[in-house]
Amino acid sequence: MFQNSSNGFSILGMSIPRTFTCGAVLLMWLFWSPLLIEAQNDSITSPTEVKALRDVRNSLIDINKNLSNWDRGDPCTSNWTGVLCFNTTLDDGYLHVTELQLLNMNLSGTLSPSLGLFSNMTILDFMWNKISGSIPKEIGDIKSLVLLLLNGNQLTGPLPEELGYLPNLDRIQIDQNHISGPIPTSFANLNKTKHFHMNNNSISGQIPPELSRLPSLVHFLLDNNNLSGYLPPQLSELPNLLILQLDNNNFDGNTIPDTYGNMTKLLKLSLRNCNLQGPVPDLSRIPGLGYLDVSSNQLNGSIPSGRLAENITTIDLSNNNLIGSIPASFSGLTNLQKLSLANNSLSGSIPSTLWQNWTLNGSERLILDFENNRLSNISGSATISLPQNVSLWLKGNPVCSISNLLQFCESQNDDLNNQPLTNTSDDCPIQSCPYIYSPTSPVPCFCAAPLLIGYRLKSPGFYDFRPYRNMFENYLTTGLKLELYQLNIQNFQWEEGPRVKMHLFLFPVYDASNKSSHIFNTSEVLRIMSMFTGWNIPDSETFGPYELLNFTLLDPYRNVIPTSPSSSGVSPGALAGIVLGAIAGTVTLSAIVSFIILRIYLRDYRKISKKRHSSKASLKIDGVKDFSYAEMALATNNFNNSTQVGQGGYGKVYKGILADGTVVAIKRAQEHSLQGEKEFLTEIELLSRLHHRNLVSLTGYCDEEGEQMLVYEFMPNGTLRDHLSAKSKVPLSFATRLRTALGSAKGILYLHTEADPPIFHRDIKASNILLDSNFNAKVADFGLSRLAPVPDDEGAAPAHVSTVVKGTPGYLDPEYFLTHKLTDKSDVYSLGVVFLELLTGMQAISHGKNIVREVNVSYQSGMIFSVIDGRMGSYPSDCVEKFLNLAMKCCKDETDARPSMADVVRELETIWLMMPESDTKTTDRMSIDHEKTVSSPSSSSMVRHPYVSSDVSGSDLVSGVIPSITPR
Repeated sequence: MFQNSSNGFSILGMSIPRTFTCGAVLLMWLFWSPLLIEAQNDSITSPTEVKALRDVRNSLIDINKNLSNWDRGDPCTSNWTGVLCFNTTLDDGYLHVTELQLLNMNLSGTLSPSLGLFSNMTILDFMWNKISGSIPKEIGDIKSLVLLLLNGNQLTGPLPEELGYLPNLDRIQIDQNHISGPIPTSFANLNKTKHFHMNNNSISGQIPPELSRLPSLVHFLLDNNNLSGYLPPQLSELPNLLILQLDNNNFDGNTIPDTYGNMTKLLKLSLRNCNLQGPVPDLSRIPGLGYLDVSSNQLNGSIPSGRLAENITTIDLSNNNLIGSIPASFSGLTNLQKLSLANNSLSGSIPSTLWQNWTLNGSERLILDFENNRLSNISGSATISLPQNVSLWLKGNPVCSISNLLQFCESQNDDLNNQPLTNTSDDCPIQSCPYIYSPTSPVPCFCAAPLLIGYRLKSPGFYDFRPYRNMFENYLTTGLKLELYQLNIQNFQWEEGPRVKMHLFLFPVYDASNKSSHIFNTSEVLRIMSMFTGWNIPDSETFGPYELLNFTLLDPYRNVIPTSPSSSGVSPGALAGIVLGAIAGTVTLSAIVSFIILRIYLRDYRKISKKRHSSKASLKIDGVKDFSYAEMALATNNFNNSTQVGQGGYGKVYKGILADGTVVAIKRAQEHSLQGEKEFLTEIELLSRLHHRNLVSLTGYCDEEGEQMLVYEFMPNGTLRDHLSAKSKVPLSFATRLRTALGSAKGILYLHTEADPPIFHRDIKASNILLDSNFNAKVADFGLSRLAPVPDDEGAAPAHVSTVVKGTPGYLDPEYFLTHKLTDKSDVYSLGVVFLELLTGMQAISHGKNIVREVNVSYQSGMIFSVIDGRMGSYPSDCVEKFLNLAMKCCKDETDARPSMADVVRELETIWLMMPESDTKTTDRMSIDHEKTVSSPSSSSMVRHPYVSSDVSGSDLVSGVIPSITPR
């Protein structure tokens, strides 16, 4: 179609001289742009709903500017963030909003009553924001509503009576708010509602017996409220109820109705800590009951002798006033994971049939907790020989007076948090993957960009997740229509509830014939996202209801946003839209032709003139030199390959010698790099005013058309990651590693407390800690850093910055990953991972294993010194142990459990003072000798990367759904 010649262009056989090209382009744009603007501004979304959207936005506070495009064009045709519409106009000739998806956008403010104007909406999703105020009663006017998702906010006030008149509502999720008042009796009209998730609020009063009329209800979650009165016996009439979860309420000493034994479909009954009295009901007639918890009440009498369902996993009757003996019917329950009868008044013998003939595989276990009763002996066996993975807890019973049972009478701790998940992958070259190697791919070293998902099981039907892991992976991938190997569970953690929180990575399918198989295509990202946000994954009896905590998109998916499906039909009112579309298509084609011509012309013009102009991103900062492209080319011999010393997702790094002889490291961004202009500007802005011996210094930058380069001081000994690698010829001693840790911590402490304003680094990792000629540690790479919150007029400042997740897997603070709340403790977590690397030599993530989990497992098994890096030679064990304890404190999942960076520095200084003087002196001498070894011309260089390591795994893994805020 296009041909380029020295005299001009040929377009569709017509010759156009170069001198005509620019004029022609300008005329074409002048002619077409008014039509294009007019077409774009011709709204075809219902005017009522356009106004309602503006009202919704005006009632919200959007500090991250996620809804900034809500004033541009038409909502349905301009893809307003979170607004999805029907793909055709209705009889009134307008498009209508069908979904409002505003999950986890850090929105505050209130919900507008204008939400009731969306008469065709099916999904209303404001989950995981900070919205306050009450739930507008006008939402009850949306008769088409299927999903009402308001959980994870700060909503107050009562539940509107009007919500009980939503004839199509399938799911109401208002959990984790501050809702008060009673449950409206009108909710008994919700004939299609399957899911009542109202837990973790302040809902009070009596459960309306009228709710027993609900024909579709399967999940009734009202735990952690202020409910009172009696438990309605009529709830047993709910024909499809699977989960009844009412823990932590106050039912005034009432009893559990006997009729609950007639709930033939019930899978889980949880009434923990509800101030209930009376006997335990006979539940042996419920054939599928898998989980029973009526602990921490005032139940009395003996335990029913009827045999519970074969598939039951958990029986918890602890902390009551039960008497009598342990029923023999508890024996032979082959799926049982925990039987807890602790803190009662049970007497008699413990039947050995509870554990005899048990066969458990490596991931299964059985806990029998009988502590603090009146049990006097064990019957049925002369000797006690428990099968592997069976635990018997007897502390506080008379039976503990028998000498051969003392081993079962010690204090026990059953911590299910952070259990290891074994994933295997080949030893892949880290520097070759700008994303993540899929640990579960059938193809070795498959490098791909996953989707990162925060996921939680809200009411699982088991006590221990590990035996169900394979079943869960099959369930989820089948529901998502994915291959089994596409799912990788990074970790899981039990939370109060009990609930199971997970971090999931979903990888694209490997396709050897497709060079783009390392990323999902846009349609697949949208399909998977809609499966989660639309609750289109079928329910599981074993795993119960789930909730989506976040859906994080890495940079390759930066521009993927949910959009309305393309039109597949035409209604009478759509004719005008089609005409406008045809005009817009013609205009677009003309614009594309003009753009291509102009680009070819400008490209050749640059080649001829070789003149470079400052780009719009150009900066002028005092104290930082603005280098020209010519100076950079001269310093690197025109970026000769022989001067290249590293490479990452941002681009390549070169060793350069400036005109004055200064040796520098030049980081040159490549076209389409995964780090962008904002990271470039951020690093210049921050480094220009940071001055500390443990922070790498910025010499200057180059910002000319088509080029962005950062110029740093040269670090001859490369990165810390290089020296911890198994390929390192001269391993670091423990003293050197400790000094490196202390220097790094001091640099970060400066960022947190002395920089003005303070800074959160957000990407601390071993490959971002550089070592100078004396092996002094310097923290580098501030492209992802964020300014800390500044105090208001009264001197108060929030403790976190709410922002999208950016950083490197393996080093990411789990709380930041799930909540998007970045704090100084997020840097503490990342530095703690670096400390573990220093101690073990392992990488943060290797062979599908997470270093934090691996060290925790070794610590809990009493084998902690088995993971210490043997290459660092002898070391003082007391110092190593204190350093290890500090590292593990830094890597606690809970933010508040971690030390501050000031505490970290103080502890490291204490450990340093404990070191033998000979070791600290040897460290200084080794640093000098080591430097000579590295720089000697007669030996091959151990480290040839003065700025970035060959380890760039994850350096590109930054989410990009919402741009970072420009530094103040």
